[in-house]
Amino acid sequence: MTTATRPPIRLGVNIDHVATVRNARGGTHPDPVAAALLAVQAGADGITAHLREDRRHIRDADLKRLRTELSAPLNMEMAATDEMVALACALVPHACCIVPERREEVTTEGGLDVAGQLESLTPRVRALASKGIRVSLFIDPDPAQVEASVTAGAQVVELHTGAYAEGRVGELDRLRAAATQAHAAGLEVHAGHGLTFENVGPVAALPEIRELNIGHFLIGQAIFDGLPSVIEEMKLRIQEGSARSI
Repeated sequence: MTTATRPPIRLGVNIDHVATVRNARGGTHPDPVAAALLAVQAGADGITAHLREDRRHIRDADLKRLRTELSAPLNMEMAATDEMVALACALVPHACCIVPERREEVTTEGGLDVAGQLESLTPRVRALASKGIRVSLFIDPDPAQVEASVTAGAQVVELHTGAYAEGRVGELDRLRAAATQAHAAGLEVHAGHGLTFENVGPVAALPEIRELNIGHFLIGQAIFDGLPSVIEEMKLRIQEGSARSI
């Protein structure tokens, strides 16, 4: 894939932490659905929302409203549990991204072990796909996990960029290799976690990347600059990065 023929990278905006602020005091403000609609108006290509088992931020009612009120694609992040699969199959969002989840973690701490959980993941991927839901697996940039994602029947992998964002040596090379492998295997390649204005460029420059999902930084920076301005700036940084070939 060359940058000359490369389609624009989509930006998915994760609104979880709007719900985090709302839930800190209860009530209905700030409304994550209103934030999602504003994000789309500002140029977001999709909205991501993670319904956790403990409902620490996004709630079931939020997802139902997003499903009915959004004009842009809704990406539901979820754990690989029977409860979440049933909820997703009833909701039928555009996409579901299966992520690892532990109650004691503050945020998602790494990629899904698809290779180690292939037997349990495959029927869940199949159940979601049978409803016309586009299924993504959130994985570390590891060859075995990419290969297992293909076997599981996923259409998309989202590469975990957390270690890259923390400055781990060699991580960009791992992302590049995994993106190349996944694309060659017929998977659409997304990426996300810990991306900011300062570090998004090199990831956007990877020619196989089709979508970046970013949440915490955008919502945090919006406190200072406003959500529309932050989204516009991030889209510009992504566009600049994707114009570079590495």
